Amino acid sequence: MRTDYLFTSESVSEGHPDKVADQISDGIVDLFLSKDPEARIACETLTTTQLVVLAGEIRCKGVYEDGAWAPGAQEEIEATVRATVKRIGYEQDGFHWETFRFENNLHGQSAHIAQGVDAADNKDEGAGDQGIMFGYATDETPDLMPATLYYSHKILERMAADRHSGAAPFLEPDAKSQVTLRYEGSLPVAATAVVVSTQHAPGYDVGEKEAELHAYVKRVVAEVIPPVLLRETKYYINPTGSFEIGGPDGDAGLTGRKIIVDTYGGAAPHGGGAFSGKDPTKVDRSAAYITRYLAKNVVAAGLATRCTIQIAYAIGVSEPLSLYVDTHDTGTAGDDKIEQAILGIPRLGGLTPRAIRTHLGLNKPIYQPTAAYGHFGRKADGDFFPWERLDLVDDLKAAFA
Repeated sequence: MRTDYLFTSESVSEGHPDKVADQISDGIVDLFLSKDPEARIACETLTTTQLVVLAGEIRCKGVYEDGAWAPGAQEEIEATVRATVKRIGYEQDGFHWETFRFENNLHGQSAHIAQGVDAADNKDEGAGDQGIMFGYATDETPDLMPATLYYSHKILERMAADRHSGAAPFLEPDAKSQVTLRYEGSLPVAATAVVVSTQHAPGYDVGEKEAELHAYVKRVVAEVIPPVLLRETKYYINPTGSFEIGGPDGDAGLTGRKIIVDTYGGAAPHGGGAFSGKDPTKVDRSAAYITRYLAKNVVAAGLATRCTIQIAYAIGVSEPLSLYVDTHDTGTAGDDKIEQAILGIPRLGGLTPRAIRTHLGLNKPIYQPTAAYGHFGRKADGDFFPWERLDLVDDLKAAFA
């Protein structure tokens, strides 16, 4: 195992075109779940210059039934989309929340998919698709997230807060960050490179205004990353030069194209399925949340300093096909023993899709805040997302007492 190496993760802001699409898709998920907690949603969004297009499949009591929209439903969908873009802050000629063209191509869920998921007299509710999902936790940061991703997210979150408050009026919504850390053993010891590209107001690419922008970004980095890590840092701020044209006007956005930003920044495997736009019967989302929850509790319980968990499902089948724990040679107990301990926690209720949704309370409109700055290691409205709770620590400790 290497003991001295560089590792890099990136983040993108809420105004990145792909993240605009993710937030719109999750806004639709929340809208339908607020009407019907058992709603089925698979909503994909395309954003480009002055255009937003929705596509996908839904089933929602009181909103879309028997192939028809309820009165006012389509207007409420459009209002949700426009409100999302307004909140992000797009009021530009190439993409403006009031004036972009909008297309709604959502339609009913396939009966053949529905029959595999729906519970029946002879079977429990099945998984909404086949696939493999991964969860990960590491003790590198207080939130048990990889440090490279943690700092990348925090830089952009701080910049967005300053943009919204007016503290940095020269910033526009689209931005990206990237942090490279040098590790000795398992510990980050230096940030060797920080990259920040941010959309800006006219003129902030030359002269004194450019210097003001660069100085601002360096102040944010210094407030986010501990000073002890910044002694050998190279900064790359808007390295291409001007960045006035951004967001969907600068590049098309699609739901689900930032899956590494959404998860662990490349520090852990990814099963390939995106989260945003999907209701919690889709195990791409709910099983990724439960594996993060389990891995985080394993690390918090002191059973390992790093933990990766994989789970697998078949469409229409309720029980997972496999559960795999890897503590990367940092475990205080065997990985197989940790697997058994997880499966033996009675109040977890198992790892079926229904059990996951029940234990974590996923049939609620909680998803739009997940769609920027990562789904893991974060709070919304002052509280952690339910899959970030540490309420299995005592159960896991008891299993090895």
